[in-house]
Amino acid sequence: MDYGYGDQVAVVTGGSSGIGLATVRLLLDSGANVAFCARDEARLRAVEAELAAAFGAGRVLARALSVLDEAAVKAFAGEVEATFGRCDLLVNNAGQGRVSTFAETADADWRAEYELKLFSQIYPARAFLPMLKASKGAIVAVNSLLAYQPEPHMVCTSSARAGVQNLLKSLSVEFAPHVRVNSILLGLVDSGQWNRRYDAREDKTQSRADWYGALAARKGIPLGRLGNPAEAAAAIAFLGSRAASYITGAQLEVSGGLSRHI
Repeated sequence: MDYGYGDQVAVVTGGSSGIGLATVRLLLDSGANVAFCARDEARLRAVEAELAAAFGAGRVLARALSVLDEAAVKAFAGEVEATFGRCDLLVNNAGQGRVSTFAETADADWRAEYELKLFSQIYPARAFLPMLKASKGAIVAVNSLLAYQPEPHMVCTSSARAGVQNLLKSLSVEFAPHVRVNSILLGLVDSGQWNRRYDAREDKTQSRADWYGALAARKGIPLGRLGNPAEAAAAIAFLGSRAASYITGAQLEVSGGLSRHI
């Protein structure tokens, strides 16, 4: 599918693995020049080299930084402008969740989780907003179904995710009509986190397919499987594209039917 990103510039945070990397690849495939960032410099450089070989070094910009470092994010925005001259799409791809109950979550953990989830949206949006306004671009945030359907064993992350969704709704109104703001809500998507849990399984004779199938059944996913990063990337690419030009303040579930709310 052609998402129509020719001659456009996209920025993806957390772009060196998982959904972020799948999104970077899809946007490059769709014609965009792509800048992405992540904290792990070694992995970032390996991914950058691979993408440059596949798509051309002039279409890729990678920087190692934390999205919680406001000065670094601002500098990254400056590099994107100096290199590509514009930004049409910002994909805010926040980190993974914290597993803990209310009784197990210390004050420092609450503060760290709220800072990560909220400021990983705030700092990039603030830094890239001038360019996005100039291009009449879009922001797409990667959020979780936990924002609407909290889990007791992920109480801290669920609460923070709900706060993120409220923030995004506010931004969609404040930034209109110049910049669209939407999100995807993830259910269970195959990732390094689930791979590590599979590796730590009790029954080492259980195959990957059987373990994942049992997980999907236990979680009650109607489609009977976990999603894959490419499926999430496709939803992001659609919401960021001109095909979604009349969609803002919306959320698109990528959960295999796991949602129980209306």
